[in-house]
Amino acid sequence: MSANIEKYNRKGVRTSYISTIIGISLVLFTIGLVIGGVLYLDNIQTKAKEDLQTDIFFKPEFNEADIKQIAQELKSWKEIREVIYVTPERAIEEVSSGDESAAEILEILDGENPFPPTITFRPVAKYATLDGMQNLKDKLELTYPDQIDDVNYNAASVSKVNLGFAQFIFLAGIVALLLIIVAIAMINNTIRLALYSKRFTIKTMQLVGATHKFIRSPFLRQSVWQGVVSAIIGMALIMSLIFALNNVTKTIDISFELIHLIILSGSLLILGIIITFISTWVALNKYLRMKLDDLY
Repeated sequence: MSANIEKYNRKGVRTSYISTIIGISLVLFTIGLVIGGVLYLDNIQTKAKEDLQTDIFFKPEFNEADIKQIAQELKSWKEIREVIYVTPERAIEEVSSGDESAAEILEILDGENPFPPTITFRPVAKYATLDGMQNLKDKLELTYPDQIDDVNYNAASVSKVNLGFAQFIFLAGIVALLLIIVAIAMINNTIRLALYSKRFTIKTMQLVGATHKFIRSPFLRQSVWQGVVSAIIGMALIMSLIFALNNVTKTIDISFELIHLIILSGSLLILGIIITFISTWVALNKYLRMKLDDLY
């Protein structure tokens, strides 16, 4: 009879532990989706910023060899990600439409190409702001005052890229914060219910003289492991979802840089450990302060 009771208790503890892990994992999975969404938006914003194009026009008397030399020099600037030397031939090909080829345009212009050689560059993302682009324009005109005629970029596009994504990230951040608050409440409730079945064990240890530190230690160690395991499961669920979306749905292509995956994994791990640890600590203190009659 006693063996059956012990077996039943062990099964109950094991079931409680597994249900707690599953509950925490699902909560972290939901938080991870929001954090991942914010990181994905940030990745898209970075690519959009680095696709912004700026054209440098030179004075008519400046020759192609010197322009190519400036293009090589600009490649070493920390503010610039990519530099492209645009020949007059390439320029007229870019402006030609589907109905009119470059050759037809030249024929209309009596064979004279009106486009001078130029330089096009794309900025590094962190400098692709209104202030950053203006500072870069001023730096170019100060460095090459006798060569550059004009530096042209679309200020409206720069403003739209920065403001639009900032609003999305702000809203996603609010949602993430609300989810974390809800997650803390849910995980705290899950752990409190899991410890409820052990309240008599906790009180018995206390009555026979065990210190609060001695009683807390095994539960807190278990809470850390619960946080780690739940974070791993939550991250595995997120990666599985991304893999499924990329392979099942042809119209969706979700990709993360390695640094973003590290941030996402680290965030879930830290949140899992901190929330489970604090929730376990609070629940334990509640049962340690309870009188024996209040446990029934």
